[in-house]
Amino acid sequence: MKQIERIELMEKHLGRASEAVIRLSGALEDYAGVQESLKALEAYYGSDEWKKDFADDEQGLLPPDLKRGVLSEDGIWNLLENVRELNERLSKVGTID
Repeated sequence: MKQIERIELMEKHLGRASEAVIRLSGALEDYAGVQESLKALEAYYGSDEWKKDFADDEQGLLPPDLKRGVLSEDGIWNLLENVRELNERLSKVGTID
């Protein structure tokens, strides 16, 4: 490979890698910022309070315009499972071989 081609290729690698690192850094900051929310959801899901809220929803006792994604049987569970998988992936990433 000629010198100019090599430099152009390395510039391309630098640009791609720099953009990816910036995006990942921002995403990790966002993820770090929601850890308390994740802990709160984990504590709520399956608790006596959640069970009561779920039962009241099933009986139609909650306002019809109330958002209730947290009361779906899969909503929080799926999120927490995704978090577990993401944390596993993060523990395996991060070193250059």
